[in-house]
Amino acid sequence: MIDWDDVRYFLAVARGGSVRAAAKSLGVNHATVLRRIAQLEERLGAQMFEKLPSGYRLTAAGEEVLELAEQMEGSSYQLETRVFGRDQSVRGLLRVTLAPTLATHLLMPDFADFARLHPDIEMDILSSGELANLTNREADVAIRVVYDRKTLPLNLHGLKGPELFGSVYMSRDRLAAWRAGAPDRLRWIVISSHGIPDWAREVPTTGVPFRTTDGEAQIVAVRQGLGMTTLPCFIGDADPLLARVPGTDLHMYGTLWLLTQGETRKTKRVRLFTEFVSRRLAVYAPLLAGLSASRD
Repeated sequence: MIDWDDVRYFLAVARGGSVRAAAKSLGVNHATVLRRIAQLEERLGAQMFEKLPSGYRLTAAGEEVLELAEQMEGSSYQLETRVFGRDQSVRGLLRVTLAPTLATHLLMPDFADFARLHPDIEMDILSSGELANLTNREADVAIRVVYDRKTLPLNLHGLKGPELFGSVYMSRDRLAAWRAGAPDRLRWIVISSHGIPDWAREVPTTGVPFRTTDGEAQIVAVRQGLGMTTLPCFIGDADPLLARVPGTDLHMYGTLWLLTQGETRKTKRVRLFTEFVSRRLAVYAPLLAGLSASRD
């Protein structure tokens, strides 16, 4: 009988195109991947890959195995989630994926409250810009900003939350100087990979952009009076050092959704968590919509 673990290593090489990429994705060393592939090839009596300067390419036999291996993977995930869905204990691991800013500037106090209410639930908060795959059980719950519900996979169950808006912000000291007619140039502060969104270009600037690689550095830079930037209202309006740039409008980023998958959403700890966070998000609706800020 074929070892499912060997098949996992085969799929990782086929998808990554190299042993190095497979080893990194699986969290193992190079030799382990080679050994697993050799075991599978010996058991099947066929070579799965052709080694080229550019990487590993599937042989004709490997192409045939790939389709069946993906079917095995799907059956494995289905079996795991179905058994997981029967687990009704209020203990065990709960993995939640969301954007870093939502975790650090909005929901971490609520996660702490939930953890205190349910001390036997082991919480794993995956605050990253990477999209975790719920179908593959990389996370149990995803909190996502979604502009169009139709873009979400049909197999995900969604609990709709409030709408999320953003605006253009600068430090209060910089705004006061600007209003007083200070001659210094006004520049954009942007995350390098994002640039200046089209909806925010209504404010004229004369200075060259100031770029950062992440959202936290962007926020610190605008507090330092380096220029102006776009931020979600739940960050900009809640920060006493920041103010909205006069003449700029609110912009809708999308709607917050609590997403779960298949049988996973039936577990008691997942249901308790999604219901808890949904109630907290409802309380935050005015802040998320940009309706709770005082107007200067």
